[in-house]
Amino acid sequence: MTMRAEYDFSKGRRGAVIPQKGKTRISIFIDNAVLEEFRARADRAGTGYQTMMNEALRRYLSGSDQPITEKTLRQVLRQELPEYLGGRAAASTGKRVKSGARR
Repeated sequence: MTMRAEYDFSKGRRGAVIPQKGKTRISIFIDNAVLEEFRARADRAGTGYQTMMNEALRRYLSGSDQPITEKTLRQVLRQELPEYLGGRAAASTGKRVKSGARR
């Protein structure tokens, strides 16, 4: 077999030559503290830390599709509205004004 002077890679694709079924190898940056905690928990549970991280991600993804509750919405609004309004709403008078009441 002789080598060609030039090869056509126009239809080439990056990645593993043999496709993986079910899982893909990736490189990812994780905070050291997070990684240490997963390793410690996995050691106590007698399982692998990567398996535990995968399960945690699965649980997060399955829970994130749940409808938002009224309680959660109220909590988020209480946290975000003052910052959004810049403290103008209640801070301008210091008091609440009843609906229909005159000043």
